[in-house]
Amino acid sequence: MSTLAPLRLLREPWNASESNQSNATAGAGGAWCQGLDVPNELFLTLGLVSLVENLLVVAAILKNRNLHSPMYYFICCLAVSDMLVSVSNLAETLFMLLMEHGVLVIRASVIRHMDKVINMLICSSVVSSLSFLGVIAVDRYITIFYALRYHSIMTLQRAMVTMASVWLASTVSSTVFITYYHNNAILLCLIGFFLFVLVLMLVLYIHMFALACHHLRSISSQQKQPTVYRSSSLKGAFTLTILLGVFFICWGPFFFYLILIVTCPTNPFCTCFFSYFNLFLILIVCNSVVDPLIYAFRSQELRRTLWEVVLCSW
Repeated sequence: MSTLAPLRLLREPWNASESNQSNATAGAGGAWCQGLDVPNELFLTLGLVSLVENLLVVAAILKNRNLHSPMYYFICCLAVSDMLVSVSNLAETLFMLLMEHGVLVIRASVIRHMDKVINMLICSSVVSSLSFLGVIAVDRYITIFYALRYHSIMTLQRAMVTMASVWLASTVSSTVFITYYHNNAILLCLIGFFLFVLVLMLVLYIHMFALACHHLRSISSQQKQPTVYRSSSLKGAFTLTILLGVFFICWGPFFFYLILIVTCPTNPFCTCFFSYFNLFLILIVCNSVVDPLIYAFRSQELRRTLWEVVLCSW
């Protein structure tokens, strides 16, 4: 098995022969085409940090009844998705390290079955994680622009239906992806889904960013407590910028990798880009580490509950 087995399916573009890839790499030839060797210990460390962070978020939301609302349920689902990424990463990396050091000997047939299970788990978690990022963006948009109608629009029942739909769609789509991953149409669907989520978040967050700037200008033209409100508006705009920046940095390279697989699998420069696959996977794992810091830990109520969880004051 290789690091993050599910995404291993995409490590080598299937419509480029091994000899063509090696020739292309040599032709594009500099040292930067040799790729990046990421130690398994780094994946293991990041996976552990992500698992602990997201487990704390889930525990805090379940513990505090004040957090039993659609917004925090969506954050909880995002944390569960990131936990699945971490668990898959930890399980595979741990098995790899044990096998490399001769501590664990597993038959090839068992490894293949393990690969399939991890494939399903990680693909489902990746799709659900992207989906809940989009759902959270929509929820925040409704919170800001339809504040008075929020509770009638985003009812608990609708939130539950949304969450169930995302998990079901993620499971089905991951099954299809694992079964037909050699088909370019499947990759195009995955790329299209990412672009849809990216555009959705851009449109919604830019609109919210524009509203924050508008409030800032309005408050600056007044004389009543300008400093406090200016700080709040700038904080909101800064948060939205972080959200979009982290999303693009963590997910963009991997999906650009997918685009190159479809468009130029044998091109020398594309082949050089392919050699950095492990780096793109590290960014995805890092996203699972950063998500709680952006979406969860900024809530004062949640932070307070987290301290209670950490101190075991149940």
